[in-house]
Amino acid sequence: MNLLLVRHAIAEDARNPGRDADARRALSREGRRRMKQGARGLRVLVPAVNLVASSPLKRAVETARLVGGAYGTEVVEEVDALAPGAGPEPLLTWLRGHRRAGTIALVGHEPYLSSLAGLLLTGRRSSVFNFKKGGACLLELDEPRPGSARLDWLVTARTLRELGAGDAS
Repeated sequence: MNLLLVRHAIAEDARNPGRDADARRALSREGRRRMKQGARGLRVLVPAVNLVASSPLKRAVETARLVGGAYGTEVVEEVDALAPGAGPEPLLTWLRGHRRAGTIALVGHEPYLSSLAGLLLTGRRSSVFNFKKGGACLLELDEPRPGSARLDWLVTARTLRELGAGDAS
């Protein structure tokens, strides 16, 4: 199983405080433009994705649709276990149910994604790196459990856009 972890792209500024307002924040125009190009860069690094899953927050769903679009699908499975504040166990359970899916793209938020990567890589709930907006990494694992993953690569959003600039398809 391969996990492509992607942090959502640049979102609009929060206009109103509160959790509901945060959940409805959309990608900014610049965020959409950059992520569309970055998603093409992801496809250069990972030629096929079998499933795209996202946090239910609007900015993550929109990012996931752009990622899916680069792979020929805009079908995104919204997974509550990817929402900010969720613990890792529900997501690990969800992943176990999809272990034969091949390559799964998970689109979410910080610090959740870096903590998830740390848990899968080291077995401990600690970040080993931080994702900038639009950044990504690829983890390889035999089984979705703590300490079972290997880091294939970690790239910034800028690097993904540079890779995507050369991919006109």
